[in-house]
Amino acid sequence: MESLALHSLSTATTTTKLPFLSLSTPKTTSFLRLRHRPHSNPNPITLTSTPYRRPLSLTPLYSSKSPAPPPQLPPSPPPPPTPTTGAKPIPLFISVAVGLLLYYLIPKPETLTLQSWALLSIFLSTITGLILSPLPVGAWAFLSVTATILTRTLTFSSAFSAFTSEVIWLIVISFFFARGFVKTGLGDRIATYFVKWLGKSTLGLAYGLTFSEALSAGNSSALFLTAAAQNLLCLKLAEELGVKIASPWVTWLKTACVPAFFALLLTPLILYKLYPPEIKDTPDAPAMAAEKLKNMGPVTRNEWVMVATMLLAVSLWVFGEKIGVSSVVAAMLGLSVLLLLGVLDWNDCLNEKSAWDTLAWFAVLVGMAGQLTNLGIVSWMSSCVADGLKSMHLSWPAAFGILQSAYFFVHYLFASQTGHVGALYSAFLAMHLASGVPGVLAALSLAYNTNLFGALTHYSSGQAAVYYGAGYVDLPDVFKMGFVMALINAVIWTVVGGFWWKILGLY
Repeated sequence: MESLALHSLSTATTTTKLPFLSLSTPKTTSFLRLRHRPHSNPNPITLTSTPYRRPLSLTPLYSSKSPAPPPQLPPSPPPPPTPTTGAKPIPLFISVAVGLLLYYLIPKPETLTLQSWALLSIFLSTITGLILSPLPVGAWAFLSVTATILTRTLTFSSAFSAFTSEVIWLIVISFFFARGFVKTGLGDRIATYFVKWLGKSTLGLAYGLTFSEALSAGNSSALFLTAAAQNLLCLKLAEELGVKIASPWVTWLKTACVPAFFALLLTPLILYKLYPPEIKDTPDAPAMAAEKLKNMGPVTRNEWVMVATMLLAVSLWVFGEKIGVSSVVAAMLGLSVLLLLGVLDWNDCLNEKSAWDTLAWFAVLVGMAGQLTNLGIVSWMSSCVADGLKSMHLSWPAAFGILQSAYFFVHYLFASQTGHVGALYSAFLAMHLASGVPGVLAALSLAYNTNLFGALTHYSSGQAAVYYGAGYVDLPDVFKMGFVMALINAVIWTVVGGFWWKILGLY
């Protein structure tokens, strides 16, 4: 213990000059007793621990023969203030008022029933709440579905009918697959390899990260059907309006691959020119990545299982329709493999709160959107807009451009891509169909746009919030670059996609 005290003393000392002696005195006096004694020097300080007069003596406060005193704990900090709970009053008032004003002050069209008008009122209140956030999304959706049952607008079974939707459970399971990539480290390994191969410059690093995320379905939500929850919801809602897409996974990839490839290829370069980085050369990045890969060691068993499971799931998504295996069954089979082999355990699934939260509010929105279609609200709205467009004597390509632009830029009002889809996709698709736009072209274009506006603002998607939260880009630049890239993506997907879709026979 004495040697420990002396070692601690030697690691935190400053030099002090005394008469006839130069020594080191500690910044802290944890291990020594200090005492003054008379001396002719103006600053008579001597270190001693015994009654004997010696120039310097070091005596530990405790030794191996006596027990160490218990450490003195710092005083406990005051408890944090209790956070405000409950709904935010002003957003709550506005959200509820929107529905009440529609129901009581705006005359009901003759073609609609009182039930459908009441559902539209509750739905508008729901959407307003999604924008203003008086409560978390899941809580607000629960209140909304409760209102539909309490007012007898919908029966219990109708209000909760979407909880058995295959699409919604496919979305939930996709969260668990993502957890597998994180837990096994496979996603990190893929990204590190791309940094090793392409990371000598900032531009190369950007391409490496872009393509690594594309392979892991992080930055490719417009490229792969199963890369984002909103994609599956779009096709589900399109099917309810009579737009059936055969072999959806293959059709989605075949239609999106060419414009998506051009967008992935051009986006890093365009941003590099418009928003140049402060550091343009990163010669040490490949070596750092190689060192990280070395520390990670060889590919683990769980990583190989994750790769094999994803290959199985993708194969069944591509060919499953021919052998009678639906997409959700393929996903369930993949998750079962991960659970059986220990790559994931059930606690991993339970702790994936975003999955269960999405199940709750997503099912509510899908159920309400489906009932709006069944009760004639969507067809009534689409016919009103279509009549207005026809009165302007617009061709279907012109109507297509106007409706796509409106659907895209109205996302400034939304903080969720899936919320946007649940609120507006059915209505806008119905407007397209009423204006004469080919069904598959309209359905897929709206779905691709749903992914492209995810970078419009810092709140337009979960990914955008994470990137902005890193603190590297100022908020005005986020809005400016988001708008500029929205226009550039519109050009890429309109020009390149238009030619490609013509070749595929979509119009």
